[in-house]
Amino acid sequence: MRIVVLVKPVPDTTGQERLGPDLRVDRVGVPAVVNANDEYALEAALKLVEAAGEGEVTLLAMAPAGAPETLRKALAMGAHRAVLVTDPALGGSDTLTTVRVLAAALRRLEYDLVLAGADTSDGGGGVVAAGIAVTLGLPYLSYAAKIEPSADRVVVHRLSAVGYDQLEAGLPALVVATQALGEPRYPSLKGIMAARSKEILSWSLADLELGDAPVGGAVTTTAVVETHAPPARAATRVVRGPAGEAAAEVVAFLAERRLI
Repeated sequence: MRIVVLVKPVPDTTGQERLGPDLRVDRVGVPAVVNANDEYALEAALKLVEAAGEGEVTLLAMAPAGAPETLRKALAMGAHRAVLVTDPALGGSDTLTTVRVLAAALRRLEYDLVLAGADTSDGGGGVVAAGIAVTLGLPYLSYAAKIEPSADRVVVHRLSAVGYDQLEAGLPALVVATQALGEPRYPSLKGIMAARSKEILSWSLADLELGDAPVGGAVTTTAVVETHAPPARAATRVVRGPAGEAAAEVVAFLAERRLI
């Protein structure tokens, strides 16, 4: 079982995310971590390889040149190697460029499954995986709560409003993981030590067969044109007292504002 997991280094969500003068995310002033939802995809990939008793998990990222340090954590979790696509021209890229670049990188790799997180904390669009599937002509199985691969097919339980849908497709295929697949493992000391010697390939745009497709920040189709802080919260009203009286006061408050 050969699995490629799409991962993205993102600004640490425990810190203060900042925008630069160009209204792009400041990725220098904030430490980077592996996108949380991508860790769930990686955990699912590791479990699938462990269950099969053989296979390889490859990380694929498009990120700045300093990303290898962030990718080491994902390698410490158990991934076998990583591929980083990095190029100065990719700074400020939009979703379309991300799709084109990652799809081109996948064409150079051998895989049975591609796993991706549902979205990223620094963007939240959640459309890159779908775009890659369309570009490469791969079956697209979204919001997976369970993944069951076989020799030439994969069955996915996709979350729905009333339970789950069962999807089946031939391999290779692209699957979007959800948190229902299980909590990501913590890297062990042995894993951290082993990650130091694991291979991280670095590819530039010149290494990819992109043809005449326009990519990079210079040809972005979207841009942030304005930002503003959310309005300040109004003063809060705390209701105290016996449960019955408090409940009646809350109901009266909501009714007064025609919320019920």
